[in-house]
Amino acid sequence: MSPAEEERSLPLPERWPRASKFALSACAAAVAELVTFPLDLTKTRLQIQGEAAVRRDCAAAGQAVPYRGMLRTAAGIAQEEGVRKLWQGATPAVYRHIVYTGVRMVTYEHLRDSVLGRAEGESFPLWKAVVGGMSAGAIGQFFASPTDLVKVQMQMEGKRKLEGKPLRFRGVHHAFLKILSEGGVRGLWAGWVPNVQRAALVNMGDLTTYDSVKHFLLLNTTLVDNSVTHSVSSACSGLVAAVLGTPADVVKTRIMNQPRDKQGRGLLYKSSMDCLIQTVQGEGFMSLYKGFIPTWMRMAPWSLVFWLTYEQIRRMCGVSSF
Repeated sequence: MSPAEEERSLPLPERWPRASKFALSACAAAVAELVTFPLDLTKTRLQIQGEAAVRRDCAAAGQAVPYRGMLRTAAGIAQEEGVRKLWQGATPAVYRHIVYTGVRMVTYEHLRDSVLGRAEGESFPLWKAVVGGMSAGAIGQFFASPTDLVKVQMQMEGKRKLEGKPLRFRGVHHAFLKILSEGGVRGLWAGWVPNVQRAALVNMGDLTTYDSVKHFLLLNTTLVDNSVTHSVSSACSGLVAAVLGTPADVVKTRIMNQPRDKQGRGLLYKSSMDCLIQTVQGEGFMSLYKGFIPTWMRMAPWSLVFWLTYEQIRRMCGVSSF
């Protein structure tokens, strides 16, 4: 058998390992995103409510700015806009995770195994896992930033309708085209800096924690590479990711949702640092953790569903455990 024929006879995961891992991680992420999306919508609405810059505008116009907690926000969306609206923006969210999760998982494994040199069956220094996780998250989020922008803006459409404001988009593709026509290609990457910062922090919590906890358990306890180990590792990763990523997520959400002029410049915030300063000065430091409970409540099951699904899909397809 010739080398070409021998290569063609190999299973797909062995012929195209990175493409296969990209596809498998994208599938697992899509499942996790659809299951936990209502919590993401609730988190986004909470991060916008009580916004100091908006509150000033409302006060000038003589309008009150209502504030509701997590449960009342979720119940209010279901009652006022319909239960289906809890999944408003889910399509671009799935698009985002296909790009974001696919890129970050492939990038992290490549950095971990080829660049940072992790040896099989040996402990991996925490600082290397941190470098790998933050780099992979930043790269993945940069490529996925346009889909995240559309997701955030579509999640606020129901609220605009209740406030009597005209809807901005007819659907996902119209949103992409409108943002592109109004702000050009650069407009699709509005808010990418805090977005990438958040992704780096989240993945320092998610990828780094999951990988480190999992291999610590395998090397230092009697646990084996099974669903129990995956569940414990994912629970730790979800909590750490929420703690590290929520402040950057608040800034990212506000910058992406703010109105813009014809040149695509934000009307409320000049930069992510300006947004951070205005938020802390106008609402206090803890405002950076608005939406933390739904963020954590989403990240914990998201992480659990994703990692369990991903590890099982890899095993079924003949790919080695993460």
